[in-house]
Amino acid sequence: MGDLGKELHAICTKYDIRGIADATFTERHARALGNGFAAWCTKSGRIGAGYIVVGRDCRVSGARLSEAFIEGVLDQGCDVVDIGLASTDMLYAASGQSHTPGAMITASHNPAQYNGIKLTGPGAAPLSREYGIREIIAAAGTPRAAQRGRKRTESWLERFVELVLTSVDTRKLQGKVVAVDAANGMGALIAPAVLEAAGIKHRILYGELDGTFPNHPANPLEAENLRDLQAYVVGEQAWAGIAFDGDADRAFLVDGHGVGVSGSTTTSLVAEGILRRTPGERVLYNLICSRAVRETIEACGGTPIRTPVGHSIIKRIMAETGAVFGGEHSAHYYFRDFWRADSGIMAALYALTIVAAHESDLATMRGRYEPYVASGEINHKVADTAATLAHVEHVAVGITTDLLDGVSLDAGKWWGNVRRSNTEPFVRVNIEAVDAGALAEGIADVNAMILAKR
Repeated sequence: MGDLGKELHAICTKYDIRGIADATFTERHARALGNGFAAWCTKSGRIGAGYIVVGRDCRVSGARLSEAFIEGVLDQGCDVVDIGLASTDMLYAASGQSHTPGAMITASHNPAQYNGIKLTGPGAAPLSREYGIREIIAAAGTPRAAQRGRKRTESWLERFVELVLTSVDTRKLQGKVVAVDAANGMGALIAPAVLEAAGIKHRILYGELDGTFPNHPANPLEAENLRDLQAYVVGEQAWAGIAFDGDADRAFLVDGHGVGVSGSTTTSLVAEGILRRTPGERVLYNLICSRAVRETIEACGGTPIRTPVGHSIIKRIMAETGAVFGGEHSAHYYFRDFWRADSGIMAALYALTIVAAHESDLATMRGRYEPYVASGEINHKVADTAATLAHVEHVAVGITTDLLDGVSLDAGKWWGNVRRSNTEPFVRVNIEAVDAGALAEGIADVNAMILAKR
């Protein structure tokens, strides 16, 4: 393996390529990945309709990294459809509808100095380090083709808006005021277009596309990045709020009192909405989600299927089971009728629509989906993550365990999961319980198990 291959492997995460623009991820790397992706797609018969669709978010480095990636594809004799500025779910829609491979130049929720690439097979099929990306890196040195490919540009915003509003019946949201924190990311492109077309009143905070993210990081998973929206919802007397990450494939809800809503609660709301429309379906939820998600699916007549964490895993299980929907605690929401891909705006609209259908509001209605108390994620830095997980399983005497993803534990009044980080020397702990006392007991017990191994 040459230096270039080593550099590419160094920025290969479990599901994508991600590094610091102009440092660990440069135009040279982007062009090599375009070369390798086109070569792999062609050799493996995954070229689909005969071209590769490429989009990018609004990061400062995005235009030139996208152009470098496209040059690499064209060098292999493959054609490119460049959709320009896009959300990741718009790229998924373009890949899905045209049945072509796709590449999204984005670093998702990472700070402004980062950039990267999310890759899909034809029809928005998931790729990962274990399936596809390693082979793409290995193909990055493929010689140029005799005939160069051609590039054309297409606009996908109107088609994406139509797809979203065909999927979600938003009529009950008309007359509601929804506040949006676009975080200067791609939510600033898609949210106004979708909400305007749906006839939903809206107020946009940080609605200018600015890849420096000047107001706050485009990562609403961190509580401090929701504070502006929470204050804005209250100040504008909005019915609800939606916060997007940088590439807008994830959406986080805020109720009318300015209180954030967990990914588990949103999963429950979307599941109820979909099961009302198509009863009796299978619905996936990852094992970090609240137990209330499973209970909601069952109460709505669906079949719950518990999964490990991770988008490529969930998409695979959706394909195997025919599940109509899958949700993760981290605010990734997957739809069978959207090529099993995730979409933040679709999830937000599904969730808010079911609240409106109950003639309620999110602040009032959320209680039915939140009967338990939760720790949130607790991280422990450890010397050996595998040994730590083995130790937790060994010492969890009298506690029911399973190993679907890390070690899940059920002590009756509290339950939870301990799993390794995919990118750092941490184990991540999530505990849920029937009340605050049981939660404190569960946290103390699991922390003791981990600290004993240190």
